[in-house]
Amino acid sequence: MATAARLLLLLFLTAAASAWEMNIRLPTEMLNGGEAVVAPIIHALRPLLGSGGQLAARAGVACDSWRLGVEAHNVIGWKTVPARCEGYVGHYMLGGHYRRDSAVVVDEAIAYAESLQLAGNGKEIWVFDIDETSLSNLPYYAKHGFGATLYNDTSFREYVAEGSAPALPETRRLYRRLLQLGVKPVFLTGRTEDQRNITVTNLRRQGYSGWMELLLKPAVHAAGELQGSAVAYKSGERQKLEDAGFTIVGNIGDQWSDILGTPEGARTFKLPDPMYYIG
Repeated sequence: MATAARLLLLLFLTAAASAWEMNIRLPTEMLNGGEAVVAPIIHALRPLLGSGGQLAARAGVACDSWRLGVEAHNVIGWKTVPARCEGYVGHYMLGGHYRRDSAVVVDEAIAYAESLQLAGNGKEIWVFDIDETSLSNLPYYAKHGFGATLYNDTSFREYVAEGSAPALPETRRLYRRLLQLGVKPVFLTGRTEDQRNITVTNLRRQGYSGWMELLLKPAVHAAGELQGSAVAYKSGERQKLEDAGFTIVGNIGDQWSDILGTPEGARTFKLPDPMYYIG
């Protein structure tokens, strides 16, 4: 009887294994000519739901390649995320990929900071951008197409006035480590002077304290645009800091305009942000 039971169990397991093998379907990829080919076997080991090419392929556009072009500063001057990439960008920002990419940047920044031979004279500073660097506006952009709709200055300023933007955890980790090392943080932002009080409140609510300076633009703007480029404004403010005798040992931002323009700082770090472009 025991032998018969074991035989039945063996037959069941064999049948189940055969059914499993028969139902495996390797993912296919489409060549430019439209021909479907079996993807390399390694694809079977990767989840099909992710922030990579599978989602982009379903959208009919190489959104992952577009994002790479943005981060490498090859795709510039764009006004909105391509319409077909809205879902891709949203998935990237809300999933773990964005956080992992940010962690890589911050890990490198901390390793660099810890390697410095600091003078300890109170003149060594690190420049931080605010939006999408120190604070996240993802709650706002999640309701506005993740950058796939045109920027609306009025609605965005209303969101800023709430003072509810969460901290980017990785940036806050860098910020706190720099304070431990004796490097003074300086916030340099495209926000305007009329937003100073709510910005200070928001930063403090999210665990930022002890900064040396918070530099904002004059409270003069029309149609959401301030005169002059972000590169000119931020590099000019950094020059003022150096003229005052400070040494910029590091500079971090989500836009290339945060870190371009002399003086950039001894070393710059670019956080990911595929939702908008500021030149």
